[in-house]
Amino acid sequence: MNFLYNEQENAPRIRSNKMTKPQKIKSVITSDMEGRIETFNEGAEHIFGYKREEVIGKKRVSLFSPGQVVLEHVPTWLKIASEEGEFRTKTIFLHRDGTPIPAEIQITPTFKDGEQIGYCGITEVLDDIDPEEVTPKISATTKIFTWLVITRAPFLTAMIMPILIGSAWVASKGLSDPFPSIRFWMILLGGIFLQLAANTLNDFFDWKSGTDQANNDYFLPYTGGSRSLELGLIDENSLFRFGLISMLLSATIGVALAVISGPGIFVFGLIGAFSAYYYTAPPLRLAARRGLGELTIGLNFGPLATAGTVYALTGQVTPVDFLIGVPIGLLVIAILWINQFPDEDADKKTGKINLVVVLGKQRARWGYLLLMLAAFSLTLYWSLKNIFPDGTILFLGGIPLAIYASIIVIRRFDDRNLVRANVTTIQLHVLGGLLMAIGLLVNDQITRFLGSL
Repeated sequence: MNFLYNEQENAPRIRSNKMTKPQKIKSVITSDMEGRIETFNEGAEHIFGYKREEVIGKKRVSLFSPGQVVLEHVPTWLKIASEEGEFRTKTIFLHRDGTPIPAEIQITPTFKDGEQIGYCGITEVLDDIDPEEVTPKISATTKIFTWLVITRAPFLTAMIMPILIGSAWVASKGLSDPFPSIRFWMILLGGIFLQLAANTLNDFFDWKSGTDQANNDYFLPYTGGSRSLELGLIDENSLFRFGLISMLLSATIGVALAVISGPGIFVFGLIGAFSAYYYTAPPLRLAARRGLGELTIGLNFGPLATAGTVYALTGQVTPVDFLIGVPIGLLVIAILWINQFPDEDADKKTGKINLVVVLGKQRARWGYLLLMLAAFSLTLYWSLKNIFPDGTILFLGGIPLAIYASIIVIRRFDDRNLVRANVTTIQLHVLGGLLMAIGLLVNDQITRFLGSL
């Protein structure tokens, strides 16, 4: 985020033989705590090339800085400004046409009723200064982190968890003895490449459709895509190529697994590739088709992932191999569901008609609760019916987090505090996946313990 402020005043004249130099134009920009622009003066229009009606309430201050400067330096600048009351530095900003602007910025916190509500940035262009002289240094760590942002790598747990569950299921049932560890790593790597393809292609097509540009209410980094194109971390063509290359790498691993385990791998792989591409790509754009997007995500990161893992490890698959992935698939849908709340307006404007848009946030909050109830009640029911082994009851250890997240969703569905539920739902998915996998691995011990009660 960059906070800039500008003000243009007529140059005062002193009644003498000399006249003072005209005052420089200053940009004055204020934003809320998330960087959403609230005011934008004439000086800001002059310096950055945007009209105030284009940015107020529609853009964030990160628009004016190079992406890697935003990633590495801006959080520190804001922290210092909040703690010390002011921060000053020389840096580089970007004009609308991409021209670098060497400038000096003063950042101060803004308050209301004694509580900080945002920031004010006052920026003055440094004339006759080479932009390179004031460009902040970018560390190797940030350059690596840039790719984590572009690929949305922290969300790879969506694929990792069902693969772990499917693998633990195979190990617990002794379906392949000894456990084929090489195939496991091939499956994990192939699944990761497939999700990397899905993540980047999703970003690409959401950008092309205008969905991401229309969205200023996202919870970074949880909703609204990676923002990598908006931040200039990568260009459109490179992002698209990365997605296709990732899919090709996944397909290559899939072919190798098909040779080892059987041609059924192609069925799972083709469904995964089709879903990864057409989730947001035209003409199908599954995410915009009133529930097909949610169903696609739930199946691919739930039953299909666990059953595909079992098949790749053993060369065979049964109906229970699909069922074992249903609870974790429902939690993935819950992540998608809650992430659609802050994006609802942008999705509606750009024709991305998901179920939260169809229902509206007020009614959709009960859909979130239903997903939580379904995930845990089905696990308990199938365990009691001996469809699932006893160890899967460990999955129920996630119930406290589910209750906490559900209360937030019900009470805070339409305000910025909802972000706590977004974070908790992701944590719940990881916890639930690990508990399910561990429960399967220690199933015999849990069965003996339950028998002793």
